[in-house]
This record gives sequence, structure tokens and C-alpha cells, in this order.
Amino acid sequence: MNHDTIVALATATGNGAIAVIRLSGAGAIAIVNKIFKGKDLAQQPSHTIHFGTIRDNGDILDEVLVSVFIAPHSYTGEHVIEISAHNSRYIVERMIQLLIQHGARAAQPGEFTLRAFLNGRLDLSQAEAVADLIASTSAASHQVAIQQMRGGFSTILKQLREQLIQFASLVELELDFSEEDVEFANREQLRVLIAEINDVIQKLIASFERGNVLKNGVPVVIAGRPNVGKSTLLNTLLNEERAIVSDIAGTTRDTIEDEINISGVMFRFIDTAGIRDTHDIIEAKGVERTRAKMRQARLIIYLADPQQDDVDEIKSQIAEVAQLDVPFVVVVNKVDLLKQDKLEALRAIEPLFISAKNNVGVEDLKQALLRKVNLHNLDAEDVLVTNIRHVDALRKTEGALQRVLAGIDSTVTSDFLAMDIRQALHHLGEITGSVSTDDLLDNIFSKFCIGK
Repeated sequence: MNHDTIVALATATGNGAIAVIRLSGAGAIAIVNKIFKGKDLAQQPSHTIHFGTIRDNGDILDEVLVSVFIAPHSYTGEHVIEISAHNSRYIVERMIQLLIQHGARAAQPGEFTLRAFLNGRLDLSQAEAVADLIASTSAASHQVAIQQMRGGFSTILKQLREQLIQFASLVELELDFSEEDVEFANREQLRVLIAEINDVIQKLIASFERGNVLKNGVPVVIAGRPNVGKSTLLNTLLNEERAIVSDIAGTTRDTIEDEINISGVMFRFIDTAGIRDTHDIIEAKGVERTRAKMRQARLIIYLADPQQDDVDEIKSQIAEVAQLDVPFVVVVNKVDLLKQDKLEALRAIEPLFISAKNNVGVEDLKQALLRKVNLHNLDAEDVLVTNIRHVDALRKTEGALQRVLAGIDSTVTSDFLAMDIRQALHHLGEITGSVSTDDLLDNIFSKFCIGK
């Protein structure tokens, strides 16, 4: 199937001025030539655009621009044609049917990027970054995806593998001279190398927490006692009436979620039921969910109302939140109603003072959230792991290298050392696709859109 010429709509369906239909394969130029009236596309240089018409048995279907990319200088490494047509559903469907009639076949999800991988234009981690780039919803997630797609992560992995391969070849060579009891691979140098590689791997694994929240958004739970203004704060942050606001305690009985972009970082805010003891079964379940969400959160906004509780009670509530071992920001709401003596007493716990109802101090809260998660000042060269598959492979690599170190300490024979080094190389290769299976590729590329 990889030798077929494939076709798909590369732009989103729906209203819009232009639709782009993409073909890739050895027959792409010849197939389009059959229905294109204009210059002979087979005679045109790569990376050129040509005006003409698409015709069906002489009838003009549309006026189009045709972009020509000649192998290997294309996204897939094959001949690629992109037809820019008017975005009429009728035109697009007729045009794709015509191309299929003349020898193309409909592309599978992610098949263009799969071909780019199979033809060596991208490694597997770069291909996955293409999907992340398309799905990026903030400047930070876009930056991480671009960095990975351009090969930052791949470069590090390539260097690690090359260093290991050199030692692996020396250890393998020892197997050919096993009867002579010689060592070509210096064990102490190998120990130093593995320590250096493990240091890099551990930093990459540690970066996953940061990379994952950049990719999927920072989950922030808004918690506090009933009627402290949690729903009002959510509505103010989102600038819309997302949650029901009422003076009746216990109005919010389930979690309400929505996202906003703050200075290029996506935050996923979760409004929760007020924390209190209650005999209402439904409200009690809401409180239980609140506590669960707080434990799972990346950050907690703990909202207090000094009209309800005195300073000692608020300190007690903060102490309970601190036990969750989740970063949190203490926010005192309804500051506009505070008397000066209570305001001074509250300063000791160093909260942020806001009035969610009057939008006072909310911008300061947003900046505090950015500082707390420390994601707004990413360096363009930072390499962050964002894919759980990559983390799993890195952990397996680390385990194999630990076995190599244990083997050196116990003076095991070269064949056991070679086996563990090969395992480490295998797991590193799984990330970039140097080692892959059809099942793995199917699982990855089936999640792509059809035209990518």
C-alpha cells in the first residue's frame, strides 16, 4: 500500500474560501495531469505553483492553483501535489472522486506523515510532534511541539545511542575472543558513560510533568468553603457566566471546568463544591469530588472569605490544604468589604486580596499563577518530554542501564553485559522509530487526521 498514490482533503471541512486537496505517491503528478488543464505538470520544476482548471470530460469543475513538489523534496519524500480549490463541498467531493477514478486511493488517517517517517523525512518522535503541533492551543504548547518537530529531542537521543553503540560493539567483539579472556571495553569508562547517560535520561523523565501540563493545560482547582465566591471567580476569569452564582450555600454540587489562555499558557480551571460537613447526600458527593480534584490538581486556588471565618480559622484551612502536597495560592475574596483591622491581621498569612465580583486583583492572581507553575518563561532550546510513550521507553532504558552497572559490579560475562546494552539501545530506538512494529505505527498514526 505504501507504493499507492494517496489523496485526501488537507484542510478542515466546513465554511471557508479555500480547500486544499493533497496527493502523494509516484503517480501523483501523472494523475493530476489527467484532469488539469494548464501547463504540463510533468515538465515543471519542484516547488512551483500553476494556475489552470480541473475538468471532468471537458466540463470545467473549478479554477485552481496546483503546487508541485518533486521527490525527494517534499513533506513525504514522494511526489506531492496540492490542489487549492474553492471550498465547496460539491467541488471537493467531485474532485477527489475524479482523482480516485484516475488511479489514486483515499488516504488513511496520518498516512502522509507515516510516509514521511517511512521515507526518512521525520523520525517517530518528530512525527508525533506534528500531531501535537496541530493540537496546540497556546504559545507554550506550540513552542514545545515546534522544538520537538525540528529534532531537538531526537538529537539528544541520537547522541545517547551513538555513545552506547560504540561500547556495545566493543563488548560484542569480546564475545568473539571469549576463550582468550580479553577486554576491549574499559569497564570504568563504561560506568562513567552510563552515569552521564542516566543523568540526561533522568532530566528528560523529570521534564515530563512540565511538558505534559504544557501540552494538555494546567489543571487548577478553585477550592474553599461554600459561598466564598468560587463560582464568581470562575466567571470573572472566563469573562462569562459559566457557573451559577447564588447566595444559597451548596449551589455548586459538581465540578465545572473551562480553559483560558494566560500569557501563552493554557490553564484549565475547575470550580468545585464548597468544602464543609453536610448531611445532604448529593452535596456530600460533591465535596468528596472536590477533595479528589484537589489531590489531582497541578495547582490549587484556595479562596477564603473573611466575612465567614476569622484569621485563625483561615489558617487552619490553609494548613489542611498544605497537607495535600500540591502547590497552592491563598486568595482572600471580598476585599472591598474588609475592615482595616482585619485586613492588617490577614496580611500575616500573605494572601492575594481580590474582589471577584468587582474584578479587583484578578490580574494579579493570573500573574501569581504564572509564577507558581513557572511555565511562561520557557527557553526556546528547552527539551521537554510530552508523550507518555516516550517516558515509558526512557524508564525502560534507565532500568537496562542499571542492570549494566550491576553487571559490571558483579563481574558478569560479556554476553550478559551485551544483552543489557542491547536492551537499552532497543528502548531508545523505540522513541525515534529506529525500532518499531506495525502495531505501534498503527496506534500512533491512526490518531492523526486524514489529510495529515
